[in-house]
Amino acid sequence: MKKKLIGVVASDKMNKTRRVEVKRLYPHPRYHKIVSGRTVCHVHDENNESKEGDTVEIIESRPLSRLKRWQLIRVVKKVSIPASITNDE
Repeated sequence: MKKKLIGVVASDKMNKTRRVEVKRLYPHPRYHKIVSGRTVCHVHDENNESKEGDTVEIIESRPLSRLKRWQLIRVVKKVSIPASITNDE
């Protein structure tokens, strides 16, 4: 079974590659307090359909390059751009 994760696109500056951050909660090994962490995954996005800030679902795959081990399944939620930013340009 391949792992599926949901995360937020942190960077879309590379062509066909996205940097996705997956947030997680885990107990601290010594103090047993719940702490938050993040995992950074480099994801293959064939059609460049996701943008920075989008929530995406990714699946584990074979190694595609030195860093890429994940593929994009779908964009769960698109980020909305405020109208003031688009009107200023």
